[in-house]
Amino acid sequence: MAKQKRKDSQVTEKKNKKLKKAAAREMPLAPAAPPGTEGAPAEGAASPEEQRVLERKLKKERKKEARRRLQEAGVSVDQSPAARRSGAALALDYLCSWAQQHKNWRFQKTRQTWLLLHMYDRDQVPDEHFSTLLAYLEGLRGRARELTVQKAEVLMRELDEAGADAGAPLPGRTQRVRQVLQLLS
Repeated sequence: MAKQKRKDSQVTEKKNKKLKKAAAREMPLAPAAPPGTEGAPAEGAASPEEQRVLERKLKKERKKEARRRLQEAGVSVDQSPAARRSGAALALDYLCSWAQQHKNWRFQKTRQTWLLLHMYDRDQVPDEHFSTLLAYLEGLRGRARELTVQKAEVLMRELDEAGADAGAPLPGRTQRVRQVLQLLS
C-alpha cells in the first residue's frame, strides 16, 4: 500500500513538472508576461490532450489577470453581464405557458418545485396566478402530489395552533392551504 502511494505521488510530481514546463513555454502568449521574455523550450512534444489542458489553464490565468487589472483600475467587474431573471419570474412564466400554450409547454422539475415551495406566499405567487396554479395542481401525480398534501396538512395544523394562540391566523395563507387541501384530498 505504501509503495502504491509513493508511486502515485511520483507520477503526480512528474505530471506537475510537465505542466510547469509547458506553462513556462506558453507564458509569452499571455498578456501579463513581460515583453522579451521567453519560456524554456520543451524537451518533447506534449500530447493533444495535455495541450488542451494547458490552453484551458492559460486562458483561465489570462482571464484572472485581466479581471485583476480592471479592479486595480477601479472599473466595476460584473460577474454576469446579462441580467438573470429571478426564479419567481421564471416559475410564473412557466405556469402561464402551461395555461396558455399547453401543446408547446414542457415540464420543468425546478419550476414545479419552486411553485410548490412558494405557492402559499402571496408575494411570490400573486392572487391572479394562484387560480392557474390550482388548475396546474390538479394534474399533479405521484410523490409530488403526496408530499404536497402532507405539507399542506402539516401547515394547516400549524396555522390552526397559531390561530388559537394568537387569536387571528393569517387569512390569506390559511385560505390558500385550505384550497390546496380541498383540491388534492
